[in-house]
Amino acid sequence: QVQLVESGGALVQPGGSLRLSCTASGNIFSSKTMGWYRQAPGKQRDLVAWITSDDSTNYANSVKGRFAISRDNAKNTVYLQMNSLKPEDTATYYCNVAWTLPLIDWGQGTQVTVSS
Repeated sequence: QVQLVESGGALVQPGGSLRLSCTASGNIFSSKTMGWYRQAPGKQRDLVAWITSDDSTNYANSVKGRFAISRDNAKNTVYLQMNSLKPEDTATYYCNVAWTLPLIDWGQGTQVTVSS
């Protein structure tokens, strides 16, 4: 069974940067559209960035121009470079397949807190 492990979250000041990583235990990335999701306390989990199997990228309006998603299929890893972070980016970040079913079992996520 494929497992997803997210890492790289931290406490960062507004305007700062972080790079998140998501590694899968199996080789499932290369043919899938992969996405980064986030969930703030009391809110639904939203898709904020996704990358297709041919490396086309798309972003939610809330992060466009600040976040960049990339993938390394050889390492079964998806990345999320987050720049110009804002307090409203505070959330737990998860990766999973995007725009397809079934989803993989969710990982534990990685916490990003943007605060001065």
